[in-house]
Amino acid sequence: MSLAHLRALIFDLDGTLIDSERDLVEATNATLRHLGRLELPYATVSSYIGHGVANLVARALGPEGRSQQTDAMNFFLPYYDQHKLDFTRAYPSVPEALAQLAPRPMAVLTNKPRIMAEQILTALGLANYFAVIYGGDSFPTTKPDPAGVHAILAKLAVAPENVLYVGDSQVDVQTARNAGIPVAVVNYGFGQRDRATLPADLYLDKLTDLLPLLTNTAS
Repeated sequence: MSLAHLRALIFDLDGTLIDSERDLVEATNATLRHLGRLELPYATVSSYIGHGVANLVARALGPEGRSQQTDAMNFFLPYYDQHKLDFTRAYPSVPEALAQLAPRPMAVLTNKPRIMAEQILTALGLANYFAVIYGGDSFPTTKPDPAGVHAILAKLAVAPENVLYVGDSQVDVQTARNAGIPVAVVNYGFGQRDRATLPADLYLDKLTDLLPLLTNTAS
C-alpha cells in the first residue's frame, strides 16, 4: 500500500504515541479512594480512557456518583498533573518514527488537556516534532467531533485527502471519518476498538511501519 500522496500527519496521543495507561488508571482509583469509593479493576478503568478526563471520571463514578463529579475532578486534575509522568513513556519505535517523519508537518489531537499533553511530550523529548498540539480543552467539543481536525487542516494548509490520522481506538476512527480523512490504527495501545463496525484504512504493528509507505512524500 502506498501513501505517497500524503503531506501531513495527525496523531492521537494516549495509546498511540505514549503509554499513559497506568498513570491514568492510578489517578482514577486515587480519586475514588479520596471520595471513599471502592477502586475499580485496572481493565475497567482503562476501557473508559479516550473520551477526555471528565468522561473518564464520570464513568468511573457511575450514575450514582453524579453529585460527586465536581469534587472528583477537583482531585483528579491536580493529582494526575503531579503523577502524569510516573510511568508514562513513549511506545517503542515512536521516537525513531517521528524523527524520520519530521520533514512533514505533524500535529497531535488529543482529548487530554492541552497543557498536560504539551508537558508530557516535552518531558519525553517529542514536542518539537509537532507544529500543532490541540487538547480536549482547545475547542468547545472533543473527539470524535471533527473540529480539531478541521482546525489542524487550516493551520497546516493541507487538503483532507493529503492527511493521515493515526490513532489507537474507535474514537480516533470516528474522528477521522467525521472529518473526511483517512485513518490508520496501531495494533498496540489500549483504546477500545470495534473493527467490525469502524474499520480503519490501515493497521500498524509499530509506528515505524509507516516509513516505507511514505517514502518520497516529503517533497
